[in-house]
Amino acid sequence: MENQDVDRTLTLLWRRTLGTPQGSRGPKQRVSVDEVIRAGIEVADAEGLPAFSMRKVADRLGLKLMSIYTYVPGKNELIGLMVDEVMGEQPLPPHAGTLRERMTAIADLLWDEFHRHPWLLQVESSRPWIGPHGSDRYEWQLAAIEGAGFTDLEMDQVVTLLDGFAAAAARASVLARRTAEQSGITDAEWWSVNAPVLERVMPAGAYPLSGRVGQVAGEEYNAIGDPRRSYRFGLERILDGLERLLDR
Repeated sequence: MENQDVDRTLTLLWRRTLGTPQGSRGPKQRVSVDEVIRAGIEVADAEGLPAFSMRKVADRLGLKLMSIYTYVPGKNELIGLMVDEVMGEQPLPPHAGTLRERMTAIADLLWDEFHRHPWLLQVESSRPWIGPHGSDRYEWQLAAIEGAGFTDLEMDQVVTLLDGFAAAAARASVLARRTAEQSGITDAEWWSVNAPVLERVMPAGAYPLSGRVGQVAGEEYNAIGDPRRSYRFGLERILDGLERLLDR
């Protein structure tokens, strides 16, 4: 990646503050950068990132493929712009309630966002794009725990922990939903169809612990699992641990 591309991408991220940079080559621009980013989000929402391409974005806008590159440097840069854009969709509410409630709000915002845009879970980048919405969110997340007793480094680690857990839990939830959609049957229906085979390979008493626990869980969930319930349970245990950390 050339430095020129990096600078242009950063400028594009902050286009509403700095002004939209104009392309220096190619045909005259017919649409706005915002429209290109929105079209990219629509393609990713519909097909996911593995099937995402600049050509599909161009087709959605009625543009020729090479015209897209007069708006954004490339595919990865467009994805970065898309990520920051969706971060601005949800308003960042004023913080209220207990520390536990404020940390829950941080995780819940992410859980909801990942379910609205599952392709966010497919983004491969360990280096964040520093855009306005991402910057606003990080400031909002830190403000939720400011004054609680964490050190500055711990504050960053708390936000990272909540972000990572919400992403992992949402990934399991999205995968379960996608599996049900693609198979056309529910977990309960799958178990019913495959029960005869399972009874042959897993006779009574062969797996006493998993048999007992699995029966209780299956009856409670009426499915293989309950991703949202698992998310809530895991989040509560993380918050328990963070509160214990503050009690040190």
